[in-house]
Amino acid sequence: MAAMERTRPPRAVLAGLALACLFEALTVLETQDREVRAASPWQDDPYNAAVSLAQFAVPMLAAVIALRLLAWRAPGGPDRERQTVRAAGALTALVGLTLAAEWAGVAAVRRSWTGRTWAMVAGLAVMSACAVAVTVMLARCRGTRPRERWRHDWLGDVLLVGQRLPVLRRWATPAAADRVRDHATAVFALASALAAAGIVGGMVAGEHWTDPGLIAWAFAVEFASNLAFCVIGNAVAGFIARPERPRTRRAGEASLVAGCVAVQVAVAFHGELWPSASVADLAVLTLGAGAAGAAATSALLMARFMAKGRQWQR
Repeated sequence: MAAMERTRPPRAVLAGLALACLFEALTVLETQDREVRAASPWQDDPYNAAVSLAQFAVPMLAAVIALRLLAWRAPGGPDRERQTVRAAGALTALVGLTLAAEWAGVAAVRRSWTGRTWAMVAGLAVMSACAVAVTVMLARCRGTRPRERWRHDWLGDVLLVGQRLPVLRRWATPAAADRVRDHATAVFALASALAAAGIVGGMVAGEHWTDPGLIAWAFAVEFASNLAFCVIGNAVAGFIARPERPRTRRAGEASLVAGCVAVQVAVAFHGELWPSASVADLAVLTLGAGAAGAAATSALLMARFMAKGRQWQR
């Protein structure tokens, strides 16, 4: 345990942050510059869906990891190191999955390559090598999670930092932190809605959208993506140490996350499933897939609970 009580963050975490910065810089260039995007082998779905998700999720993870370094020497060092390494691992895994999607786009591209295309593939190769190196570093320093629940979480660090700032001291109280822990799902939903409103608002302003149906559908898709990211990320890295919940509540949350993931899969492959879909068609396809995924997951979990119940009765 003494090895876990470090005064400095592991180098693997810092390497993960550097990887995130490099990935975000290249991704923003590839998606926001029209001439560069036109030469991209992964500009179409389903490859672009992975890039779009990571473009917002990676900097969010990097930001919370960087902010946690401000409270690195606070009590709870072992939990803090395990959680931060796991968060850096999730960030690296997300980058790796996106790079895999981009390589799939390279393999599937049929259009002629330009000098920009070759430069993007070279950048992809460099990013892939960096991701492999960071993965090896994280694998060497990752500690196993103890059997007991987390004693410290990221929310506790936010409380410590907030109490040092006069502006936030009034709200950064243990009682407020406990309320957040008790209503974590509502907090994730609120954060997801605010992030979705910001992202979709930028799309509306930048692409001059005027169709209310398109705006509402885009908001629903972004909200589902953000909510799945929050819940899965919290399960991996322990952002909020949640109290014990009933099985039915855990099953409902797992079904909701499965539905959100199904929405993203349907969005990524909508071109192949429904090439000439209208906005209404997209809503039926994607949100319908989400509802079906949630219902199927709920049925499987309930069947599992019932099977365990019969075993206990015996």
